[in-house]
Amino acid sequence: MNNQQQSLWQFMQQQSGKLVQQTLEHIGLTFISLFIAVLIGLPLGILIARKRQLSGTVLGIAGVLQTIPSIALLGFMIPLLGIGPKPAIVALFLYALLPIIRNTYTGITGVDGSIKEAALAMGMSNSQVLFKVELPLAMPVILAGIRTATVINVGVATLASYIAAGGLGEFIFGGISLNNSNMILAGAIPAALLAVVFDFLLSLVQKISFKKLKVGTYAVPIIALILACFYFVPSAYGSKLTAGFTPEFMGRQDGNLGLQQKYGLKIHTIVINDAVMYNAAYEKQLDVISGYSTDGRLKAFNLVVLNDDKKIFPPYYAAPIVRQDALRKFPELEKTLNLLAGHINDSVMTELNYRTDYLHQTPERVAKDFLVAQHLYKPSRNGQAGVVRIGSKVFGEQYILASMYSMLIEGYTDYSTATKTGLGGTKICFDALTNNQIDFYPEYTGTGLLVLLQPSQKDIQTVSIDKDATYHYVQQEFQKRYQIQWLKPIGFNNAYALMMRQKQANELHIKTISDLKRFLTSNP
Repeated sequence: MNNQQQSLWQFMQQQSGKLVQQTLEHIGLTFISLFIAVLIGLPLGILIARKRQLSGTVLGIAGVLQTIPSIALLGFMIPLLGIGPKPAIVALFLYALLPIIRNTYTGITGVDGSIKEAALAMGMSNSQVLFKVELPLAMPVILAGIRTATVINVGVATLASYIAAGGLGEFIFGGISLNNSNMILAGAIPAALLAVVFDFLLSLVQKISFKKLKVGTYAVPIIALILACFYFVPSAYGSKLTAGFTPEFMGRQDGNLGLQQKYGLKIHTIVINDAVMYNAAYEKQLDVISGYSTDGRLKAFNLVVLNDDKKIFPPYYAAPIVRQDALRKFPELEKTLNLLAGHINDSVMTELNYRTDYLHQTPERVAKDFLVAQHLYKPSRNGQAGVVRIGSKVFGEQYILASMYSMLIEGYTDYSTATKTGLGGTKICFDALTNNQIDFYPEYTGTGLLVLLQPSQKDIQTVSIDKDATYHYVQQEFQKRYQIQWLKPIGFNNAYALMMRQKQANELHIKTISDLKRFLTSNP
């Protein structure tokens, strides 16, 4: 059924098993990290309430940790802890610390001094004052901090899917990449409901008196541990090898869906962001990944592409797509963008990507070096005839192409440019184009066909067997439906591909996707 004809309820019913699994993973990640944060944050809050000279330092460090962008924090964790739940749990734990420490400190220091003096005068020890006076009186404030930490963790846990830790983010980011609103909502609605439900339940706990809460004091950690164990609910099937697929690849017909339908491929799969996927394969944390045929990390990490012997991956020739009103507004734009047509083949693009992905050269430097070598570079004219807005998706190849186009426009015309790079997946870039936020960006014919146009299966089979047929089909349909023009292809085909480490593929005698299927069948 076409995604556009399918209601949200139908989609959620169809994906109910996966939705339940991801919800349980999400709850587990939230409560594992929250449990650890309470175990560490509560004593720290008590400590700085007793030794107030430490409060500025401790709260300052916790505050700085929470200001680090969540994606960056996850990125920092990967070199230390690899991929999977460990870095996600550590990152979530760090985010939960500040509200727990701060509210514990505030709650205890807010207890009236005369009450503490009276307790000491009655002969109570410092520990008795803490447990029988200060903590009971501070408990509503402490629980408010735990409530805040819980809601924060439910939201941030959606990012765990970027590093193969699971959770509802798999649906959200897959939907963004696939232009599938049902998929986005299938992840976002349960995540929002979890935050509301947990916040409501903790608000009820806040209202209970401490005496009534004594029994609950022992029950709460047990309940939290049970919820944390949800993460470890086993998946439906396993296999000897583990695959890492991007959220977009998981939901595409020219991706995991096609692998299952056409090859019958069943492999233990984790969802992971492509920024860390290649390194995870190199570090032997993954055996198979869904890569891109021109990615520079193929060369860097000695990976080999498995032959798509049943042809589920259509042609993915890159070309700039431009709104027709932008072509009218900037008459020299089409001719200038077409200067790059035919200059970059697969091997050239792989080498350019290698320089950014592995050698860490800037996209601007790589772009300029290439244009100079091709005798296409001209210094900027610093033109004042209008600003062309260039978009790109969030990976190295697109940054390089955006830089090339910016230099060509500024060198060959009197236009200036503004680049809006790193716009995420296909849906974000395309929406920015159709909503007049950008004027053009580089797209791929296979993505235009399957993700944006979503034709019938019959049309897909007809036009995807030949690169020219695919290009002409998307060119005509985009002009008709969206008033968007596909300009001349750049020259390279960046198709989806399954990849393995070269050494492992040789040892297992795997050269094609069918070979992989046979190996998995004979080695369950």
